[in-house]
Amino acid sequence: MEFQTLYQELSYSTEMIRALLAGISQEEAQIKPNPESWSILEVVCHLYDEEREDFREHLDFILHRQHEEWHQIDPDAWVTEREYNKQSLIEMQEKFFAERWKSLEWLKGLSETNWDTTYTSQYGSIKAGDMFVCWIAHDNLHVRQITELRRNWIERMTQPYDIEYAGDW
Repeated sequence: MEFQTLYQELSYSTEMIRALLAGISQEEAQIKPNPESWSILEVVCHLYDEEREDFREHLDFILHRQHEEWHQIDPDAWVTEREYNKQSLIEMQEKFFAERWKSLEWLKGLSETNWDTTYTSQYGSIKAGDMFVCWIAHDNLHVRQITELRRNWIERMTQPYDIEYAGDW
């Protein structure tokens, strides 16, 4: 695994997320295309909680704290429990990017890490490298999700005009 390349990917996805959130109003951020979908605001809140309570925390656990009990997370339940769609977009963006900065700084110290370090429990095993690459893939998933939500907003905002000429989506 090429740590520096993957670290850079996490840095790039941070900037992609920042760019995708540019110009989004609070109102726009709270729109859900349908009841089952997440809003942009819910995605940002999710990214913030995942940054603090999942990827960095669990990677540190695998590498340095295996004697401690792995804490469970429930990201789907947090959306309603933590009332994501009632939060301030500006505040949640600031919180996410502050936590991401902490993560990137923390990760710099891991360049000589044994990425094959494995945590095993009754639920299975996971390597440090698995957790790190999932963190990057998770960002990409939400970059795609925010892009789709922005596209949905453009479709709504540009009515009655048709955006089909732009190409297949």
